[in-house]
Amino acid sequence: MAACVVGPNLNTCQPTGDVGEASITHPPMECRPDGDLDCRTKRETFEDSVLMTNTGNDMGISTQGYRSNKYNDIEWSNNNYTKYLQSATDRHNSEVIRNDSSNTMNTTEAITKKTQDDLTKKLGERIQDISFWKFELERAIQDMQDEIDLQVAMKRQLENALRSTEIPLHIATDNLNCRLRRQGIDLVEDIVEKALLQEVKLINNVQELLKKTIAKTEEQLENNRLTKQKMEMDWSDKKEALQIDSRCAILRNHHTNKQFFPGAANFQEIQSTPESWAQFTHDNIILAENERKSSIQLRECAKNILEDTSRDLFEQNNIVQSAFQKRLQELDDAKFRHESHLKKVCQEIADEEKNIENLQKAIRDKEDPLKVVQTRLDARSRRPGVELCRDGIQIGLIQEVDEINTSITTLQKKLMEAQNSLKNLQDTRMCLEKEISNKINSIFIDRQKCLPVRERYPTVLRLQGYQ
Repeated sequence: MAACVVGPNLNTCQPTGDVGEASITHPPMECRPDGDLDCRTKRETFEDSVLMTNTGNDMGISTQGYRSNKYNDIEWSNNNYTKYLQSATDRHNSEVIRNDSSNTMNTTEAITKKTQDDLTKKLGERIQDISFWKFELERAIQDMQDEIDLQVAMKRQLENALRSTEIPLHIATDNLNCRLRRQGIDLVEDIVEKALLQEVKLINNVQELLKKTIAKTEEQLENNRLTKQKMEMDWSDKKEALQIDSRCAILRNHHTNKQFFPGAANFQEIQSTPESWAQFTHDNIILAENERKSSIQLRECAKNILEDTSRDLFEQNNIVQSAFQKRLQELDDAKFRHESHLKKVCQEIADEEKNIENLQKAIRDKEDPLKVVQTRLDARSRRPGVELCRDGIQIGLIQEVDEINTSITTLQKKLMEAQNSLKNLQDTRMCLEKEISNKINSIFIDRQKCLPVRERYPTVLRLQGYQ
């Protein structure tokens, strides 16, 4: 090792180390390697001054020719000293540089390693964050998918329920059309007619409500799918980011899958912050949860609608059935009473016909007595002279004629009354027979045409869309 040793009077400089024990004294020169003035600059200035002042020796003999291109001992010593000093200085500077380089290398190595370890640790933390949000997204996506499946099933159930209402509507309209074939006074807006019209109105309202519910369900399904798609895109991005950060986290200096990317150490123009990154996924999950809650509420509402509508339809069906039974009972009672009255009328007709025959016979029976009395009067009117007397017999015979005529008139009046009564009875019989025919027709329509069709009324489960 070389070092420049400066004497106590700052006028001597002694090299040590590789140059041995030689010591050179040079009064005019001061060497301070650690000072502000460079030793090389001082040495060059000294050599120039020596060459300019050295012209010969002290004896007065010219040595100019011998001095050409030659150096004296001092120059030689100074030159050696200069080289020794230069060597020591360069070695010292080199040692300082090596020490500084070693320290710098160790420091930079430690800094680089620490930075790399810190970033590797942060990558691990980032991976945990990504994994956490990825798991939360997976859970939210699965929950949304389950809700979509349930909502699709509910939509299918609503559509089944809507289709099932076509059967009650067809039954009700068929009953109304069949009952239009009732005749006479039986074509009345009775309790069955009112119940059927109410049933048709109820079915139309139910269909309208189910259609609106289906439309809301389809809209909610669209929102659910859009929310799920948004979360899936977020999940896909996080999966890709997780793969990238995982590769980065396990990448080490000894790996071969690394290379220089000079333009990589730049911030992209559009980048999210950690807060906005977490908030983005958080907002997606909150949005999905809100949509899922809305979807659940809509499903519960649809379920209640199905239960209410099916119950209302089935209750209305029971009302119609009860109305039919009540109306049929009324028709049966009316038919029975008409038949009873018809039977009595027919009996009365028979009796009246017998009465008419008796009256006619009674009138005929009055002809012979009338002939007898008139014959007597005619015979006695031909009595001669004073014998043509208005005696009691004459008066009695005339009274008998009047009596018989009065009886005949009375009997004829009764005969006319009986004949009118018979005609009325016959008209009544025809009306009763027609009414009975109408009742039979109405009973046939309600019992044979309407009620069998209503047996095909769907069940409550089918009205709720389960079948």
